[in-house]
Amino acid sequence: MKRLILANLLFCLLLVGLSLPAAAESLSLHISGVDDEELSNVLYAVLQLPEGIVEDGQLNQLWLERYRRQLAGRVSKTLQPYGYFNSAVQDQLITDDDGSQQLLLTIDPGPPLRVTKRKITIAGEQISSSLKNRIISAYPLSVGQVLRQDLHDEGKAHLKESFISGGYLDAHFSRSQILVSVTDKTAEIFLDLVPGRKYVFGETSFSGYGDYPVKYMKRYLAYQPGEDFSQEKLSRTHLNYVDSELFDRVVVEPRRDQAVDRQVPIDVSVEPAPRHRLRPGIGYGTDTGARVSLDYRNLNLFRLGHELQGNLLLAERKQAVTNTYVIPHLKRLDTRTLVSAGWTREETDSYLTRETSAEVEYQRMLSSRFSTSFFLRFSQEYSEIADQETTAQMLLPGVRLTWRYLNDSVLPSRGAQLKLQLLAGDRELLSDTSLAQILANVSVLQPLPFESQLFVRLKSGATYFDDPFSEVPASLRFFAGGDQSVRGYGYQSLGPTDSDGEVIGGRNMLVYNLEFEKKVTDNWGLALFYDAGNAFNSFENYELKQGAGIGVRRYTRIGAIRLDLARQMATADVKYRLHFSVGFGW
Repeated sequence: MKRLILANLLFCLLLVGLSLPAAAESLSLHISGVDDEELSNVLYAVLQLPEGIVEDGQLNQLWLERYRRQLAGRVSKTLQPYGYFNSAVQDQLITDDDGSQQLLLTIDPGPPLRVTKRKITIAGEQISSSLKNRIISAYPLSVGQVLRQDLHDEGKAHLKESFISGGYLDAHFSRSQILVSVTDKTAEIFLDLVPGRKYVFGETSFSGYGDYPVKYMKRYLAYQPGEDFSQEKLSRTHLNYVDSELFDRVVVEPRRDQAVDRQVPIDVSVEPAPRHRLRPGIGYGTDTGARVSLDYRNLNLFRLGHELQGNLLLAERKQAVTNTYVIPHLKRLDTRTLVSAGWTREETDSYLTRETSAEVEYQRMLSSRFSTSFFLRFSQEYSEIADQETTAQMLLPGVRLTWRYLNDSVLPSRGAQLKLQLLAGDRELLSDTSLAQILANVSVLQPLPFESQLFVRLKSGATYFDDPFSEVPASLRFFAGGDQSVRGYGYQSLGPTDSDGEVIGGRNMLVYNLEFEKKVTDNWGLALFYDAGNAFNSFENYELKQGAGIGVRRYTRIGAIRLDLARQMATADVKYRLHFSVGFGW
């Protein structure tokens, strides 16, 4: 009886064992003995386990043994470009309690080969010794350093490219040699560069430019025929065409094979963008209220490369239509003339104004960051300020100066800007009142540790005149308050008041802003701010209104969306106000 029971028990255990799945096997790779993180990453990439070595939970032993036999050769081949020619590898296969296996590789790179001699020569008496020494000094390997093939290749490429980009298109190495002694663990580097003759720019041919005049196409060239050939000028030319936003495709190609007497012809092939562009927009801002806009551009008016810009804005507090005719300078890419005409209506808590204007402006860049413009503006403006109506005709010549640096035009983290505008009008020259006005704006954006930044802005203006203040239209009076001014107060709600307490604007204005912003995630940030400012009539006697608060920032491709909660300060009747805006307020 006992034998029968024991037999049945063994039979049941056998059935249970057959019903259980076999333990799945796994294999992982571990490397030790290499301290350099970059080299360790390279080894992991090169020595990765073959795909399919574990399949259906089973380890392929044949593949594993074949892989282990290849390890020494693969490691040696990998380490040699890094200067290690005497490497050794030990491998060990360990099985854990759960059945998984680890392949442990202990790598001894051995002593590296070091550079014991470096001789770099550049032929050509026409090249100054200082230039040769400067280019040679950029070669990354020097005596005493570990021989690295990647750095050597980069250095060689830089040496040759330095001359090719400077017009020496035939530059080549007459000798490029590394003498290696594995026994002595030494390496000697010999490089002899022959620059050859210097080339110049030849004529430029254009294709695919459509209705644009050839003279207009030439204005984007960063070089002139006969100038020394330069890859930098070619790149600048390509960028000029791209930045114009007039072409969907741009190819700037030197024809080295067609060079005659060292003159390299250049081919410029473009594909014009659609001539007509229409861009609608919709949005909301605390200062303007809900708004819709429509922007139109004709990129090639009269087939002269001239541009027509039309802008329509319909907002709760402001409506405007403006047309601008842009005449580019045919020889200077940084110069243009603008002729504009428009109509504007704006209604705030302080005033109502309707203005019809025309302006001619000449713009010119004096440097990559400094621009200037001279303008002549004629306007007829009707204003209602408090209970007073004003009609004024003004002819205002003036100048605008701007210096600006931004590390990013959409979401900057560092930058500075200085803007200065001067204008004047005279009764003897088609103006109803004589005045002179200056407006200055200084802004600084400074990055701080921990993905934060500090924004500081100072804005000031002053008006000088002897005529009655009532004759000055609303557009030439100063007001303060709003999203880009003193937060906590309504748009254009601050300034001197009349006997009834209604704001009528002032001769002068002073506003400054301090804002600390901390990035919380890639798309969100928080801000703390303090604003102070006002409009007033005398710099000897004025009061600055204050506001402070917190804000939330949402970073997008069109700029930061800004929502601020501001509290009025230093006032008996404290009020809170929400401010909403898009973009960076320079």
